[in-house]
Amino acid sequence: MTRSHNLAILGGDGIGPEVVAEGLKVLDRLEDLEGFTTERVDYDLGGRRYLDTGEVLADETLDELRGSDAIYLGAVGTPDVPPGVIEKGLLLKLRFAFDQYVNHRPVKLYPGVTSPIAGLTPERCDFVVVRENTESVYAGAGGTLYRGTPAEVATQESINTRHGVERILRYAFELAASRDGKLTLCHKTNVLTNAGDLWMRTFTEVGESDFPQVERDYVHVDAACLYFVTSPERFDVVVTENLFGDIITDLGAALQGGLGLAASGNLDPTRRAPSMFEPVHGSAPDIVGQGKADPIAAIMSLGQLLAFLGEDGAAARVERAIAAELTEHGGARPDGSRSTTADVGDRIAELVGD
Repeated sequence: MTRSHNLAILGGDGIGPEVVAEGLKVLDRLEDLEGFTTERVDYDLGGRRYLDTGEVLADETLDELRGSDAIYLGAVGTPDVPPGVIEKGLLLKLRFAFDQYVNHRPVKLYPGVTSPIAGLTPERCDFVVVRENTESVYAGAGGTLYRGTPAEVATQESINTRHGVERILRYAFELAASRDGKLTLCHKTNVLTNAGDLWMRTFTEVGESDFPQVERDYVHVDAACLYFVTSPERFDVVVTENLFGDIITDLGAALQGGLGLAASGNLDPTRRAPSMFEPVHGSAPDIVGQGKADPIAAIMSLGQLLAFLGEDGAAARVERAIAAELTEHGGARPDGSRSTTADVGDRIAELVGD
């Protein structure tokens, strides 16, 4: 029986539809090569739809998305929409509704790509950041008093539960064990003594009882920013809370050559709801329609999606094709005159057949 997967396609805003189109071009080729099929449903969601309709994500649409095997997202956001509207109403709503408690962010420097870190080589930069994705300050606890007055008070509380901390740590330990590597906890235990204590105790207990083969390490988040730049080779899998993870993964993207090469998965490892895969760059409205958007991160995210759905052969083809493309053209990313968005997509669609 032919394997089939139901995909929700959210092109979104700005360059999102452009880079997703290149990912789908690669997916078409992979289906022929690997013998699976996909049923795809396009959803018009994002800042443009909000401006047109005043609606971000209706409950009826959320229920439809729940029936998908995975969500493939391009980018969302437009300058005319106030900050927080799309982030909370779409991205965070999806993460919380589908309990996508793992944010999985590879940080890998490919041959042919120049890192802004002088002297950094690919063998020194190949690790994964695992970010807790549904708690901390993103849980939405807090509020304001006396808004707009000299007495205004704003609070934003960080929520950390044993359940949430333990399950993300277990995911990270399992990933580290599969890589025969080391797990580094990144927090700020010397100042955030309540949340930090919960994370450290759980890290120690789970590691000692169930993953004694995994080497454990700890770094404060500020020190992690230093070590990412000076000695990224010390990391294999890094696990951290939501806010810290949001920050350090963009630093990781810089190491590997920029946001155009950074992919991510928002995962529900239990598979009770769909997981979502997306490049982490923004919608870049200033270059829409110019062929300058780099689709590599979107195609990387497609590779993660396929691996999560069990299409390991297709995922491996994506990895090899991206490595070949970057080795050959790493210094000539889309710029409107040399390699266009479609050029890169065409080449990778061809390379996955090698």
